[in-house]
Amino acid sequence: MICTRAVAAKPHFLALRNHSPSAAVLRRRFSASSTVRMSAAGRIVEHVVLFKVKPDADASKVNDMVANLNGLTSLPQVLHLTAGAVLRTRSDSFAFSHLLHSRYASMSDLAAYSAHPDHTGVVKAYVLPICDDIMAVDWISDELAGPVKVPPGSAMRVTFLKLKENSGEGEKGEILRVTRGIKEKLPSIDQLSVGENLSPARAKGFSIGSVAVFGGVKDLESLESESAAAAAKEEKDKVREFLDGVLVVDYAVPAYL
Repeated sequence: MICTRAVAAKPHFLALRNHSPSAAVLRRRFSASSTVRMSAAGRIVEHVVLFKVKPDADASKVNDMVANLNGLTSLPQVLHLTAGAVLRTRSDSFAFSHLLHSRYASMSDLAAYSAHPDHTGVVKAYVLPICDDIMAVDWISDELAGPVKVPPGSAMRVTFLKLKENSGEGEKGEILRVTRGIKEKLPSIDQLSVGENLSPARAKGFSIGSVAVFGGVKDLESLESESAAAAAKEEKDKVREFLDGVLVVDYAVPAYL
């Protein structure tokens, strides 16, 4: 059943940016909050959705979509949720404009969130009318260390990997091992979540997902330095022969609570 009640629209975060506390202040408040749920190398379900908004979509409708998606953070199954415009998409085949990232304690919680009438209502009323394309990747991160809620003002690099058709479990295992180990090579990464996609029907053939969390956009952009780029290339070269496609999306978590 589709709910006709939509989440009340909120001003888009870009409109609030000049009136909000600094990202550093918000991160300190966030870290000090007793309500922040922590993961001690725990099991978390990751849910990442990418949206391609129609080029001629009205700006107010785009803002309404973002505000109502962010309003879904109040649903009881949600441990963390953020949605907004992407910084950049690094792909020759896809041009996604917006991202939603959320976390759950179990796959059943994710399923309950997906079926919740508030969620289906927002998708029907605010997402589908203005989007040309949508894809989603879900995975279980067995060893997520650090905050379950990604702090305001953080930055994220989301990476999806598509394996070649003849790749087996050995190649998949090697890709997962190398991807999980990249945090040791890139110390600017605060948190890394990696796993095998559990929703193949919605993922356009991508079978491995990862989210790397950084302290802010400057830390994310440090990956473009010569030393970081060389370290990343060294790791990618270990598994490049097994891959048929890579999709990378960068995203800044809004610096407001």
